[in-house]
Amino acid sequence: MINFKKSLLSGLCIGLLSVSGVASATTTLHVATWLPPSNPQNAIVWPTWKKWVETATEGRVKVDIENYTGAPKTIFDAVEDGVYDVGFSVNAYIPGRFKLTSVAEIPGEITSAESGSVALWRTYEAFFKPAQEFRGLHLLALFVHGPGQLHTKFPVNTLADLKGKKMRVGGGLVNELAARLQVTPISAPAPKSYELMQQGVVDGTFLPAEEQMTLRLSEVSTNLTLFPRGLYTTAFSIVMNEDTFDSLSKKDQAAIMSVSGEKLSRLAGATWGDADKDGIQAAKANGVNVVYLSKDDPRVKNVHKLEEGMDQTWIESVSDRDVDAKAALAYFRKNVDELSK
Repeated sequence: MINFKKSLLSGLCIGLLSVSGVASATTTLHVATWLPPSNPQNAIVWPTWKKWVETATEGRVKVDIENYTGAPKTIFDAVEDGVYDVGFSVNAYIPGRFKLTSVAEIPGEITSAESGSVALWRTYEAFFKPAQEFRGLHLLALFVHGPGQLHTKFPVNTLADLKGKKMRVGGGLVNELAARLQVTPISAPAPKSYELMQQGVVDGTFLPAEEQMTLRLSEVSTNLTLFPRGLYTTAFSIVMNEDTFDSLSKKDQAAIMSVSGEKLSRLAGATWGDADKDGIQAAKANGVNVVYLSKDDPRVKNVHKLEEGMDQTWIESVSDRDVDAKAALAYFRKNVDELSK
């Protein structure tokens, strides 16, 4: 009888320990990130999303943000292959794969990174999702950086000053604009800009103003030329490994998406856009000649002429996708306009 009681008590204890183990079990999402710690994605976006996820899942899902040392374009493969659970990168770094999201890269379409990011997510949900460009990945958010500007080692008094100059480009529709500006394009990811300018490999780079601070371009450029609506912008994706997402409970999947999607897209866009102010201040503090162009400036008017037809260029570039590109572009524009009011 005593042995029976001991066995029963032992069984209960093991059972309680097992239940306790299940209750305390957590899933850790390993996030691959790149760019310097001062970049808005690392300084604000990821830490904020980490808090959101851990709160929304009541601690069942933790987020571990890790520095990614590989090439930025390989993050998509790293996440898809399960090396990391979550990551982000520039869509244009993988030519031909994520063509639809470059609707947000058409020059002159976006008034702010926040409105452009939200409009891009909404357009993806309404038009692009069935095309399955993100097959093999679970899409968490889409966003764009602030207006792309000119960071140069020479003054840009007229657009003719750009002709033949070696300019770093990151891919996407900015490459088309670079061709129309008759520059000599040098393809490289954004973090290479400092090194390329320092070594004289390029005469300048196309990037948002915040990179004067984040990538320390204020140390290697002499001029920052700011166009009212920028020259272009770049689309980014925040993605998650499909198997990792599927392994979570329906409750936690819903919790994560409640703090991702449009909410995360808005956060990323607004944060990156706001950082442009800090970049401009860094440029001024380091003696960079910051030139603000008005909408009536000949350089701005001439750029507008060069940009004509680039919307049609995008429509033609996605003709192999089963998407009503014209309707999608109209919807994107409608959302940008409404969000900008």
